[in-house]
Amino acid sequence: MAEDEELVRQAVLDAVKAANATLIQVMSWKIPGHKGGVSVIALVSESHIAVHTWTEYQYATVDVYTCGEHTRPDEAFKVIVQRLRPSYYTYNYADRTQFPASSPVPKQELQLKAVAARG
Repeated sequence: MAEDEELVRQAVLDAVKAANATLIQVMSWKIPGHKGGVSVIALVSESHIAVHTWTEYQYATVDVYTCGEHTRPDEAFKVIVQRLRPSYYTYNYADRTQFPASSPVPKQELQLKAVAARG
């Protein structure tokens, strides 16, 4: 499972359809070896769907991030779980549209400090 790039890629593509999202591009990478795994990222008009696996740990993370009332991120997640067939999984939902009006985060200046490269 964790090292099958085509299986994970197809799961993500099917998840895009299940989410009713609009695919822009899908990219995938297989990192070889015991500590390797697979990463698949689908860029959709509504945001992205990403799966990252780790062969060593037989572990995967799934991120389904969408915008719009027409999308179904929960259905996308279900498709990926059905395809990867984990022994167990956890599901966390974050409604990123709810920002408390009473506690805005002030804009802060980003200060970068130059560091000289040493050879």
